[in-house]
Amino acid sequence: MNFNDVDSLTSDTPEGFWQEVRATYPRQEPLLNLNNAAVSPPPLEVEQAVVEAYRLISRNPDVNMWSKLDAALPDIKAELAQLIDCAPTEIALNRNSSEGLATAIFGIPLQPGDEVLISPWDYPSARAGWLQRREREGIEPVVCQFGLLDDDAAIIEAYSRAITPRTRVMLLTHMYHWNGRLLPVERLCALAREHGIVTVVDGAQTFAQMPVNFRNLGCDIFITSLHKWLGAPVGNGMLVVREGLIDDTWPLLAPFDPPPLRIDKFDHWNLGTYNSAIQAGIMPAIRLHRRIGVERIQRRLSELTRYWIERARDIPGFRLHTPLTAGPLDAGPLGAVALFSIDSVDSRLLERVLREQHRVHVKYRRVEDIAGLRVSPHIYMRKDELDVFVDALQATVRSCGARASR
Repeated sequence: MNFNDVDSLTSDTPEGFWQEVRATYPRQEPLLNLNNAAVSPPPLEVEQAVVEAYRLISRNPDVNMWSKLDAALPDIKAELAQLIDCAPTEIALNRNSSEGLATAIFGIPLQPGDEVLISPWDYPSARAGWLQRREREGIEPVVCQFGLLDDDAAIIEAYSRAITPRTRVMLLTHMYHWNGRLLPVERLCALAREHGIVTVVDGAQTFAQMPVNFRNLGCDIFITSLHKWLGAPVGNGMLVVREGLIDDTWPLLAPFDPPPLRIDKFDHWNLGTYNSAIQAGIMPAIRLHRRIGVERIQRRLSELTRYWIERARDIPGFRLHTPLTAGPLDAGPLGAVALFSIDSVDSRLLERVLREQHRVHVKYRRVEDIAGLRVSPHIYMRKDELDVFVDALQATVRSCGARASR
């Protein structure tokens, strides 16, 4: 298939189109990979770009890394800036969302007694970072209490209620990796602006899974991994810092070059010597993403999630821990990430049996009082593979139920 012609297809994309997309990805073996929320496989052209770049490095490392491969970084930033709607001078390239979060958490200047709003559901290392600042500097993390399945109004109320004159920063997770729950980030960022609060948005699970617009979100800092839904090589992340905040934010590591550095002080070459070949795969990942289209990608991921849930929901004891709007299943705000459990069946046992006996890889997740299996298909997956997963789940539930009755 010629991907330059994909825009001529109708919005009701046939399964044949997605079969052609599947052909652009490496074969997933020996397991059926339903944990793409952790890390996704890069498309074949991305893989090839990295291999060729690594071979180039091997021929003259000092010259070919710094003088040739790194020369493409401004163009990569320009393309990413178009995808997320910011200036290229607001983008830093790093290794992953955790590094970007650490840059924001430890880089925003704060004083003892300043408060930072977090939630019980934010990424564990992000929460730990703020707790570390509490121990070292007297910064006060304030936990906004709400349920993972609460509606938007309850979540906004929780953050609003927690704001005090000492609140300086609001950490917001765009989509919780636990269960795919989206936060009303635009409204929360607007609330923060009313009070002069800096907003840090963890967009690890949203960028490239759905349309994300930095300007529309209204946040000050946006963080994501490029090796999840964009399909860039493992070890690529993006940090977006609003222009007016760059100078006052400290880099995670002291840079080699003297100031003023602007956004470059956050780029991951400040870590020391790194593998430039990894970044060579970002541009082909962007090209494929553009040719398919983020709106089409979002629709497909939602379709795949709805498909397996519709089949699995008749399993006795099936319980979905990802919120749906009222009405039929197809009215729900589902993305690519969902969490479920089976009543009276240990989810850890389900995970192990699915992997060992059926070669299906899902991910056990537990946070607070919610536990289950996270399922996250990507666009290279076919519906018949989701049938394999649900059939295996049905057989595993029957098997586990038989064991429990003995």
